[in-house]
Amino acid sequence: MQHEDLNGNSVTGEFDSGTGWWYTDENHHGSHVAGTIAAINNSGVGVVGVNSNKQLKLHIVKVFNAAGWAYSSTLATAANKCGAAGANVISMSLGGSRKVRTEDRAFASLASNGVLSIAAAGNDGTVAASYPAGYASVMSVAAIDENKQWATFSQYNSKVEIAAPGVNVLSTVPMGAGSKSALTVGSTTYAPGGMDGSPKVTATAPLADFGLGDAVNSAVAGKVCLIARGTIDFATKVSNCQASGGVGAVVFNNVSGGFGATLGTTVTTIPSVTASDTEGAAMKLQLGQSATVAVTSTNYAFFDGTSMATPHVSAVAALVWSYFPACTAAQIRSTLGKSAEDLGGTGRDTKFGFGLVRARAAYDRISTLGCNN
Repeated sequence: MQHEDLNGNSVTGEFDSGTGWWYTDENHHGSHVAGTIAAINNSGVGVVGVNSNKQLKLHIVKVFNAAGWAYSSTLATAANKCGAAGANVISMSLGGSRKVRTEDRAFASLASNGVLSIAAAGNDGTVAASYPAGYASVMSVAAIDENKQWATFSQYNSKVEIAAPGVNVLSTVPMGAGSKSALTVGSTTYAPGGMDGSPKVTATAPLADFGLGDAVNSAVAGKVCLIARGTIDFATKVSNCQASGGVGAVVFNNVSGGFGATLGTTVTTIPSVTASDTEGAAMKLQLGQSATVAVTSTNYAFFDGTSMATPHVSAVAALVWSYFPACTAAQIRSTLGKSAEDLGGTGRDTKFGFGLVRARAAYDRISTLGCNN
């Protein structure tokens, strides 16, 4: 793991003919998950993982190929490889809509052999179960935001067992693969959101009103386009700015708060960022002032998803278990639920499960009551 915040961890992995070597990460997803689990505590550098002292042993099996797909048999094989490598905890930031008998049997067998499997509840924001999270032998993880509110994309059902941070989570990505956005207008420095897919370039020019960005307008040629969110997709807005001769784009929100956006598969050559509704209103009063839009490379990125919540829970399970190695997987799983911070309605519910995972509370519970409590 040649990353400034992961290098130094004990890591092994597998080669798969369909997905390649474990240390390649075309989609940046695996690196992000790994950082949440085990980013080292470098003073002043990057982020800090749940297990930050380089004592955790990681074994990585790459399930998805560069195109982002895999067969169910691949997941079952990957899980079994983890078990064969001696894994105590299997963390799976993935899921699908179909229940597959081969998978179900594999995870049941791993559980009977003392392995704790943990998986993402899914990001469709519906009551549908996602698998492997939906199997009885797998712990299903929901996502919450920084205010401990349910993330609206997080699937909710009776399978959900526990919750963890999954909104705007900062973690590691392959070196140089992340993007950092910056925006100044006149003497004001803003805190823009990212526009996924923006080229990593900088542009400085007068700020100009581009309305909804729904039509080409040569009046913004040589200027930075200030664009209101709504009506059409972000890619079209930015593309229309570029086609008009604009050198940069700022899309501001039409509802309260900031946001992140994506250009999808659309390729543009001008830097683009997002802004909150209040920032947009302020910039409306700064039209004509010099604006600088900058998108630069970084080694970190903010991601959303139950994929981001899952490694928080997996890492806490490993951390707590390291202090009480005599506990079983079933006992650790039970303790995480019983020690969770209750959210939503009293007791277990479909959106939060037993609540927010709490490492110290789990540790204290076992210290006081023992493994079987």
